[in-house]
Amino acid sequence: MSFVCELCPRRCAVDREARRGFCGAGAVPRVFRWGPHFGEEPPLTGKHGSGCIFFSRCTMKCVYCQNSPWSWRGGGEDKTVRELAGIMRDLAVKDKVENWNLVSPTPYLPYIEESAGILKEEGVALPFVWNSSGYERVETLERYRNLCDWALFDLRYAKDDTARRLSAAPGYVEAAREAVKWAARNTKLIVRILVIPGHADEAIENLAWLASEVSNDVAISVMSQYTPAYLALGMPPLDRTVTHDEYESVTEAADFLGFGNGWIQDYASADPKLALLGENMPPDHGSVG
Repeated sequence: MSFVCELCPRRCAVDREARRGFCGAGAVPRVFRWGPHFGEEPPLTGKHGSGCIFFSRCTMKCVYCQNSPWSWRGGGEDKTVRELAGIMRDLAVKDKVENWNLVSPTPYLPYIEESAGILKEEGVALPFVWNSSGYERVETLERYRNLCDWALFDLRYAKDDTARRLSAAPGYVEAAREAVKWAARNTKLIVRILVIPGHADEAIENLAWLASEVSNDVAISVMSQYTPAYLALGMPPLDRTVTHDEYESVTEAADFLGFGNGWIQDYASADPKLALLGENMPPDHGSVG
C-alpha cells in the first residue's frame, strides 16, 4: 500500500515505500507485542483484559520514554495486513479480550483498517481503543473514526516549548487539545494526565483548559507513576520521580475544578517496576500487567 504520509501533525509527506519520515515507520505495520492488558483503566480492562497491540515507532520522541525499545529503537516484527488480522483475531477469539487497544497506532492506520475489514467479513468484531499521546490530526481522526470507539488520549503539555524540548513535538498543545475536543464529541473519552517532574503546573493548566473548554464531566486518569527512563536519566529534574507536593497540587486542582469521573492514582501506589514495564517487556504475544 503506497501513500504519501500526512497522518500525524508533522505531515512529513513522504512515500514510505521510498523513504521514512520522522517516526521511522515503514511501508508495513511493525508490532512489538500483543496480549491482554490488565493494568488499563477499569472500563477498558473488564474481565478478560484490554487487547493491546503495541506498534513500533511513534510520532513523538519523549526523552523519558518508557517504551524506548520499540518506540524509539523500532523493535518488533513487520507484519502483513493478514498477519495483523491474525493477531487481532487471536486476541478476540482465543484471549477473549474486551477490545482491541491500539497503542500508538497513527503511523499504521491504513493497514489496521484493512486488517479490520478482513475480520469484519469473518464476523469478528470488537470495540477499538485509540491509545495515544494525543498528538493527532483531527482530519486523521475523522478519516479513521471507525477505529476509535474509545479515545485514550494524553494531555501531556500545556506549553509548546516544553513539548518541543521533551518530546520533539511541535504544535503539540493545539493538536492534542483539538484531538481531545474531537473525541469528546464523537467517542468515549478518557484523558490521561501524567504528572511530569518540574511540570506539574502544565498538568494543572491542562485540567483547567479541559474543565473550561470541554467539560469537567470528562473521565480523567491522573497518574503519579512517572519514573526516570532512557535519556531523562541524565536530565534534571526529569531524572527523579514526582514529589508529593507536585502531585498533590495536581490532585487538588482536579478536585477544585470539579472533576468527578475517572481515576486518581494514589501517590504511594506508584510502582517503579510497573512504570518501567515497557523497558523490560519481551516481544511477541503475552499478557501485560
